[in-house]
Amino acid sequence: MRVVVTGGGTGGHVYPALAIAQGLKRAEPEAEILYIGTRRGLEADVIPRAGFPLETITVRGLERRRIWKNFLALALLGRGTVEAYLLIRRFRPHVVVGTGGYVCGPVCLVAAALGIPVVLHEQNAFPGMTNRWLARIARTVCLTFPEAAKFFPRGAELVTTGLPVRPEILRADRAEARKRLGIGPDDIFILSVGGSQGARSLNRAILPVLQFYSGQPSVRILHVTGRQGYEALKEDARRFGIEVGKNGNITIEPYLYEMDVALAAADLVVGRAGASFLAEVLARGLPAVLIPYPFAAANHQEYNARAVASQGAAVVIRDHELRGGKLLRTLQSLLAEPSRLKAMAEASLRLGRPDALERIVERILAVAHS
Repeated sequence: MRVVVTGGGTGGHVYPALAIAQGLKRAEPEAEILYIGTRRGLEADVIPRAGFPLETITVRGLERRRIWKNFLALALLGRGTVEAYLLIRRFRPHVVVGTGGYVCGPVCLVAAALGIPVVLHEQNAFPGMTNRWLARIARTVCLTFPEAAKFFPRGAELVTTGLPVRPEILRADRAEARKRLGIGPDDIFILSVGGSQGARSLNRAILPVLQFYSGQPSVRILHVTGRQGYEALKEDARRFGIEVGKNGNITIEPYLYEMDVALAAADLVVGRAGASFLAEVLARGLPAVLIPYPFAAANHQEYNARAVASQGAAVVIRDHELRGGKLLRTLQSLLAEPSRLKAMAEASLRLGRPDALERIVERILAVAHS
């Protein structure tokens, strides 16, 4: 069996695509998998490192502000479509899997024109423009959030599968993780993450939280600043009486390599509402305070956060509401109500889909073999 996987640009598209490729390889060890992406996207680095062959096409996305640049984008689209055609004719896949991003457009359209079935995966509660458009020619669209269904055209075959979660997230043992981090069995552990690039507004909003809980050994906090925000937060923290490395219950790091350990140990999570991060939080059954990134495309992070909050698994604070100590007040309120935290954790676990990858792979294989 031969499968083309495509999805590019950001980690939100690339990492689910990589997880699907790995899942297909485990399910069908003899399968040949080709990844089609771009030279400029994250996939150019991530996919070869993971051991999958990568072919690239020339394509770029449309811009909402600098309209004049779209003439170049449209010209490149024609070139990219020809390149996609040549790759697909040479590889002859049984199925093409797309996870979004502008590279998916020409690849999936060429596949459909050649009679090759297309399966899409949509990560967000508000679908990206490419996937909404491609749904018309796709055999199946796998959804992370059922709330996304209303944005797709009538007649599209939709199935809610969830989003693939890294195996190490699911395997991590809570007791072992807390032991490694030096967290007592009765301590409350809050994990605060602004994303790999950090979040300036969250870094500012966390300072009163760190100040309030500093010196309270029963509450442990790990805040991840992002590499770009670490030095600035260290300096700001001193003005709040916090010396990095000298406050036993407060830990500040620029980046978190062992997210699996931190999530396994956590009692409460504070963070953005990107689809991949949310999938990991829900798979672990963790209550969350979500602060959607306000500049995400089409404000899709707020749609994600609202979908989770509507089921009782999270509290949503909009980015502009962080001023005035709202994050601290929210955390104080939640920690004062253990029964509410427990109910949120139960709701989170119900929403989590640890079997998402298996369900997606099963669907792809069914389409390929048919």
